[in-house]
Amino acid sequence: MDGTVLVADDDRTIRTVLTQALTRAGCKVHATSSLHTLMRWVGEGKGDAVITDVMMPDGNGLEMLPKIAADRPGLPVIVISAQNTIMTAIQAEEAEAFDYLPKPFDLPDLMKRTSRALETGARQPVPVAEEDRPEELPLIGRTPAMQGLYRVVARLMNTDLPVLITGESGTGKSLIARAIHDFSDRRTLPFVTVTPSDLTDLEGPAKVMARAKGGTIVLDEVGDLDAEAQARVVRMMDAPGDHVPRFMATSQGRLAEKLENEGFREDLYYRLSGAVVAVPSLRDRVDDVPLLVEHFLLRAEREGQPPRRLSDGALELMRAYSWPGNVRQLENAVRRIGLTARNEEVSRAEVEAVLGNQPAAQPVLSHGQGESLSASVARHLRRYFDLHGNALPPPGLYQRILREVELPLIEIALDATGGNQAKCADLLGINRNTLRKKITELDIHVTRRRKLM
Repeated sequence: MDGTVLVADDDRTIRTVLTQALTRAGCKVHATSSLHTLMRWVGEGKGDAVITDVMMPDGNGLEMLPKIAADRPGLPVIVISAQNTIMTAIQAEEAEAFDYLPKPFDLPDLMKRTSRALETGARQPVPVAEEDRPEELPLIGRTPAMQGLYRVVARLMNTDLPVLITGESGTGKSLIARAIHDFSDRRTLPFVTVTPSDLTDLEGPAKVMARAKGGTIVLDEVGDLDAEAQARVVRMMDAPGDHVPRFMATSQGRLAEKLENEGFREDLYYRLSGAVVAVPSLRDRVDDVPLLVEHFLLRAEREGQPPRRLSDGALELMRAYSWPGNVRQLENAVRRIGLTARNEEVSRAEVEAVLGNQPAAQPVLSHGQGESLSASVARHLRRYFDLHGNALPPPGLYQRILREVELPLIEIALDATGGNQAKCADLLGINRNTLRKKITELDIHVTRRRKLM
């Protein structure tokens, strides 16, 4: 790696780590804790690339990007930030940042991105929006899965590609669609959500187009459209009229199966899937649970609830739960916890009381008649990989899948043996101590009763 890198961060440790790593890689480094100093260096013509934090003691790093671009066109800037929301990623994209990484960042990854910045220079600029933006979007997360999602959304904003957004119920598919619209060139035009009932009659498509007026049309749960409605959508997309809208669609991921069973039109699928955005489930990004819990508690506090914070044990229990209803279920659970907790610090027992009334986790296995267990699991996994498009699922897949199978297996075995752990261990063919350990790890509630057989 060759060149001079300007580093601006108020965290002395980060400055030291980056200086050492970049120096070992062959770069010259100028590091500072001041945006004022950074801008002086840029104005003096120093540096071939910049790495800057967002929140600095003397200003906001993102707000300096337009001035850097004006003073030094083509100087690539990598933004790093502890503000792990989609808003930060979008602001970095709009401000023409070369790249964006959340804190805590992976040092080898940052080094690779810095190398690309030094080699390629600044990328083509993205138009900077002049209108006011919403201050906050409820799309939060610092995990690789969410950061990758933010980058995809930022890059899709001002294209006209149709977008197919897939993901389980409660993951925020509609929020993604709304974000793409609200941060696009069409944000001043209507955002129209279309349900199957809107397309039941011949005049439905014409009414939808009239409402959209060249804005954005979102086909909500497009997989639920019947054959006649699908045909109307195809015709609507092929002949949009004078005011061509942008089309997006959401789906819970059944489209691949429907295509195989001829329940969904191939031509409609290919029209909608100009870009496919896979929204990760909450269990695939459990490291975001504490961040989401904090966000929902603060939101509840702003709405008048008493201040609340979760104890370490309570938070660990929230992380260990499977969240079949995803972020929507988590938000509702946090609201109930905030209302029912007796003290500012919420105990593990209080969280257990709320989660004990939550819907059970969706098992991995399907209900296909005559299908072997292995075939059921294989079909589920293929669908899971398909939902991620060309990207790989987040790391840790092996343990997540084992947990999905273990939980229902042990629960059903315990139910079959009336909660008798000795009999259950014998039935499963495992040591009783192993069973006890699994019950604790998986947070399984055991009720002893007499089993009538």
